[in-house]
Amino acid sequence: RVTVWNRTEARADALRDHCARWAPTPADAVAASDLTLVNVVDHDAVDAILQQAGDALADCTVVGLSSDTPDRARRTAALVHTHGGRYLDGAIMTPTDTIGTPGAAILLAGPKQLADAHRTALESLGRITWVGDEHGRAAAFDMALLDLFWTSVAGFEHALMVARANGITPAELLPHARGIVDILAPVFTEIAARIGEDRHHDDVTASVSSVAASVRHLIAASREAGVDPAMLEVFGGHVDAAVAAGHGAEEISRIAAHMVVAEVAAE
Repeated sequence: RVTVWNRTEARADALRDHCARWAPTPADAVAASDLTLVNVVDHDAVDAILQQAGDALADCTVVGLSSDTPDRARRTAALVHTHGGRYLDGAIMTPTDTIGTPGAAILLAGPKQLADAHRTALESLGRITWVGDEHGRAAAFDMALLDLFWTSVAGFEHALMVARANGITPAELLPHARGIVDILAPVFTEIAARIGEDRHHDDVTASVSSVAASVRHLIAASREAGVDPAMLEVFGGHVDAAVAAGHGAEEISRIAAHMVVAEVAAE
């Protein structure tokens, strides 16, 4: 049996048509089972709903599946624990229409014993990967990967506008853009290894100084095309900082350290 609650009741109609039981309040929904899944817009909404559930959370397991920051995941875990409940934080890494199929991928953080206890139910949603006991880890993976996704999308759209200003249509640029995507996998692999090992001096194939020159050209081309160069200017600032620090002859993996503005320790 599945019990459902939603802030807008009508949105649960399709589930009720499939024999889901409607709960009039969040407390009733939580009390109906020892496992509760919460998937709303962010952790402000998650926490507001769980506050309404209150003492019904005692001895229940809550799995948060809303995208937000690692710190918000930790705060939600603390809220659930305050009410005597158990918490797992999850990150859905694939589109909505994959849920319930082998194509769905969900990252899960929190006590492994708790994750294992509910694995059968959770695997009905898709492929579950446990990423650690610390409650913020799934959200940290989520934020890092969304960072990659959206900066990549932004870069592609920026490139399309620069190309269009020079008489190149999106359809003309696309096959060449796909070629860039194909070469990124080995580049990512090398950068990840170099940063993980703090190894930037040996076998340099793309130096920081060469990137500095390239970014200057890109900024100039953007301005000439009437396209906002702000994203490139921010990156260029990090590159220039690396050169100024004496790392111009090192591999481009060295640039990452100059993107850190403050060291934040996980709680």
